Amino acid sequence: MDEKRYKWNEKKGVASLAKAVYLHIPFCEHICYYCDFNKVFLKNQPVDDYLDALEREIVLTLEAYPTERIDTIFIGGGTPTALNEAQMAKLMDVVRRHLLPLASDDLEYSVEANPNFVSAEKLDTMKAGGVNRLSFGVQTFDDGGLERIGRTHRADDVFETVSEAAKRFDNISIDLMFGLPEQTLEQIDRDLKLALQLPIQHVSSYSLILEPHTVFAIQDRKGKLRLPGEDVEVEMYLKVMETLEQNGLKQYEISNYSLPGRESRHNQVYWRNEEYYGFGAGSHSYLNGTRRANIAPIPHYIKAEGIPVKRVTELEEVEKMEEELFLGLRMRSGVSLQVFDQKYGASLDDVFGHVIDDLVKKSLVERTKTHIRLTASGLPLANEAFAAFIGEAKLEHAES
Repeated sequence: MDEKRYKWNEKKGVASLAKAVYLHIPFCEHICYYCDFNKVFLKNQPVDDYLDALEREIVLTLEAYPTERIDTIFIGGGTPTALNEAQMAKLMDVVRRHLLPLASDDLEYSVEANPNFVSAEKLDTMKAGGVNRLSFGVQTFDDGGLERIGRTHRADDVFETVSEAAKRFDNISIDLMFGLPEQTLEQIDRDLKLALQLPIQHVSSYSLILEPHTVFAIQDRKGKLRLPGEDVEVEMYLKVMETLEQNGLKQYEISNYSLPGRESRHNQVYWRNEEYYGFGAGSHSYLNGTRRANIAPIPHYIKAEGIPVKRVTELEEVEKMEEELFLGLRMRSGVSLQVFDQKYGASLDDVFGHVIDDLVKKSLVERTKTHIRLTASGLPLANEAFAAFIGEAKLEHAES
């Protein structure tokens, strides 16, 4: 891996294969206790200056790495809907002027939202701006649980806001979390029943991860965080899987479920290890075989000259192959033998066959005629399967 840090200076006009765009809005009304994303309190922040810098980055990057078509746009955070109505309109205008002219006819255009920071006016502004998919951070319907994890909305806010959004959008996702402090299997069951009452087409369900430097990580070090045990967490995961599948939301990725045709096309770009643009402070891109990380502190991002890239990592071919496996195996369909061969000019079995054979014996993965994929019993142990591929590529077969 060749990693470089320097003031960015791009040659213009190098065509990009990227057809997906992520825009980062790093402002929040409140910081949740588990969150480690690049974000700051909204109050007194230079939001308009940030949006100007975001527009500048988009323009400069598309000049340096033009693309013929954009298939997905995802605005995340932070909390994009923490912007006021005027700021939201400005953000929509930036996208309209610079990205929508490149959009395909079936563009998927998503915005993350909090259930208690979305006025009818903001919904109208997003709809008029071309947004056609919303993702609400619900996490749980238990008001006590919401308070324990630092969320500011309550269950009533979810029903009110999602119902209002459904008057304008027919592609709505919610996030649910399990493995939360003091959470029980019975609460998971209740969360799922309430979620299925909403007019939604997609659910993302994630277990709590204790990220360094978060409030929860500090509490855990002090012994003040009461979490469900690992066995209970596995039960919770299986309960989510079983319940959503029984109600028509098919699991298409380890943590994601949807009605037919409502899978997140944007997130599938990541799992298929395809290239994408990332705009905003602290965001990441994958362009022309290199991974790039933007300057994270907002004042430094705003003042940056040129494209605000802080770090560029040139990936070796073996690293791309490894990523193809541990990203692609997240999808229930798994990793395509044909696609791997087309991308790398090598057979998946030649490069990783010995690893796959071992994981098959452990019942963690299985072979089909076209794919390698996790088994049902391998899903809760996915990280073990992913780790098995690191440093195990046999390239002599691929090169012969």
